[in-house]
Amino acid sequence: MNADFKLFRCLQCGFEYDEAEGWPEDGIAPGTRWADIPEDWSCPDCGAAKSDFEMVEVSRA
Repeated sequence: MNADFKLFRCLQCGFEYDEAEGWPEDGIAPGTRWADIPEDWSCPDCGAAKSDFEMVEVSRA
């Protein structure tokens, strides 16, 4: 169940983007892959660039 979705964390503030949940407040639907988010998207918490995020290993039950 959603085991192939990934989590990305902002290196500046620790905000986490979960592909399974998306970010509806910014118009990003649940299930939206990181690669499909526009390059000019920025962290909703601190404004850091998309390039300032790193993938985080997550195990889902």
